[in-house]
Amino acid sequence: MTVLQEHVVVPRPANEAFDYVSDFTTTTEWDSTALEARKLTDGPIAVGTQFEVICALPIGSITLVYEVEELVANKKIVLAGQGRFFNIRDTITFTPEKSGTRIDYRAEFDFRPWLRPLASRSQAGLEKMGRESVAGLGEALRDDFPLQESSFSVACADRLVIPGVSRFTRLGYKLASKNFNPMTASVRDKHVVITGASAGLGLIVAGELARRGARLTLVMRDPDKAQATVAGLVAQTGNDNISCELADLSLLGEVDSLVKRLKKLGEPVDVLINNAGALFNPRAETPEGIEQSHALLLLSPCRLTEGLKPLLLAAPAARVINVVSGGMYSQRLEVDKLTSPEGDDYSGSVAYARQKRALMVMTEEWAARWEDEGIVVNAMHPGWADTPGVQQSLPEFRSLTRPVLRTPLEGADTIVWLAIATEAGSVNGKLFLDRQVHSTHLLSKTREPEEERERLFEFLQAQGSAVAC
Repeated sequence: MTVLQEHVVVPRPANEAFDYVSDFTTTTEWDSTALEARKLTDGPIAVGTQFEVICALPIGSITLVYEVEELVANKKIVLAGQGRFFNIRDTITFTPEKSGTRIDYRAEFDFRPWLRPLASRSQAGLEKMGRESVAGLGEALRDDFPLQESSFSVACADRLVIPGVSRFTRLGYKLASKNFNPMTASVRDKHVVITGASAGLGLIVAGELARRGARLTLVMRDPDKAQATVAGLVAQTGNDNISCELADLSLLGEVDSLVKRLKKLGEPVDVLINNAGALFNPRAETPEGIEQSHALLLLSPCRLTEGLKPLLLAAPAARVINVVSGGMYSQRLEVDKLTSPEGDDYSGSVAYARQKRALMVMTEEWAARWEDEGIVVNAMHPGWADTPGVQQSLPEFRSLTRPVLRTPLEGADTIVWLAIATEAGSVNGKLFLDRQVHSTHLLSKTREPEEERERLFEFLQAQGSAVAC
């Protein structure tokens, strides 16, 4: 048997270090040999929970299936892994110290008989691997990563339009992800409000935050879907601190009612994620007489964000995340066109892009106006992700781009990062794609004059969205 032993001291409380390490899907963030990792069993992490980890080897890769053998909260975890070439038993202990937590890692390798001679000659290499892995864990849990600056190639791509758009693809995500830093900040018991959480990006984000222990309020329209969504997330993650609020966010009266209910509960909001959206064709108005795209994609998040501002202020370091769209790059802010007057030739995709452009402007304005109040406001766009919305609303686009579309998880990644990462709280009023700041304009002709931004505020006030600060 080959035994490796390493330790590291990290400036984090034992419960946070334990939470991060016990979810073995995080190994890809700190162990350079881990290529992929996923949880195989539903429910909370407990004795019997299984993980699959694909590890790199000099001659290829190996799949290991780990099972939790012992779990003592905030103190110890033991995992037994089985693979084609060897079995492994990892014992990880957590000991509080004045400077944080000492993590001791012991790995016992039991190689197949025909590999044992080779293993004995590889002791030095295995020890090096162990040192690097534990050092990677220490770096992850120190969590002092700087905000990743946009690279020269990204800045050039944004200026050249077509290369910039190419970043929206699966390949763009793959290239960017090579520079991703671990997300180890704790969101346990933080209150996150997510709109549009029954499918697509919203559902992915809800699942990712739920497994990290966040308290979720999911805003959904359909009561049957809402009930099934909450039940599914609880069963999948073991987090039963998930509630739903029913509201059709295209109806401003229901937005107001939602705000009143949340204010009555009085629970501070640590993160508000304005994700709900849809692309409408043909043009139609809500029962309140407002064009649907305008109501759902702009008036609703403005009204909700402004309405929940007291609950955001009550949180220690609140964040607002607005989900926009790459389509906004094709549109300039023109306030008179936001309502899509009936006389105009209507295009659902153009109406969608116009509202998202206006929401991006609002993101910048909120960030500037609320910065001294401690609320961070940023926007992101997910690139071209193969979500139910794209499948239903843009079937021709999906047919043409399907080979390069991102998975919903890849599209949602930056929302999760903006909600969790420590470094994401250090920047305000920016647009992110794949955890990097991107230009809000690819074309100079889409840049709005300052007076049009002021008109947007006046217009939204006239619409009753209470955007005045």
